[in-house]
Formats: sequence, structure tokens, C-alpha cells
Amino acid sequence: MSDLKSRFDAAVAQSKNLSERPDNATLLKIYGLYKQGTVGDNTEKKPGFGDMVGRAKWDAWNGLKGTSQDDAQQQYIDLIASLS
Repeated sequence: MSDLKSRFDAAVAQSKNLSERPDNATLLKIYGLYKQGTVGDNTEKKPGFGDMVGRAKWDAWNGLKGTSQDDAQQQYIDLIASLS
């Protein structure tokens, strides 16, 4: 396992134990970076207007389109570290 992958996995575990819950904008950024770092570019269909949470998550992930998985993982690690 690469060093980046192990640090990313550690940051994912750490994100579940933050001392205080981040605001919604930060949570969406965490979600988008996680999805981009693990899956890559968003190819899913955009949720309908009735699914506000799903749309917000989709937008957060889709906004990172073109970011490499390694870059997204590093940004995720840095963001979680800044919140700890």
C-alpha cells in the first residue's frame, strides 16, 4: 500500500472522531474529496429537485471533476488535519 493511501485511510478514520462537527459546507467538501479520491470523476446522474441533500453532495463531488485521485486524497488529508 502506498504511503498516500495509508495516510488517506488514517485521515478517513480520523474524520469520524473529530472533536466537533464541521459546518455543512465543510462536510460537503469532505464528501466531495472522499468520493473523488476513492471513485474518481462523478459519472452518476444528478438527483432531482426533491432530493436537496443528494443534489448538494452531487454538486460537491462534480465540482472536483478533473482532479486526480491522488490530489483529492492529499487535499482530504490536509483538510482533516486542519480540522483536528
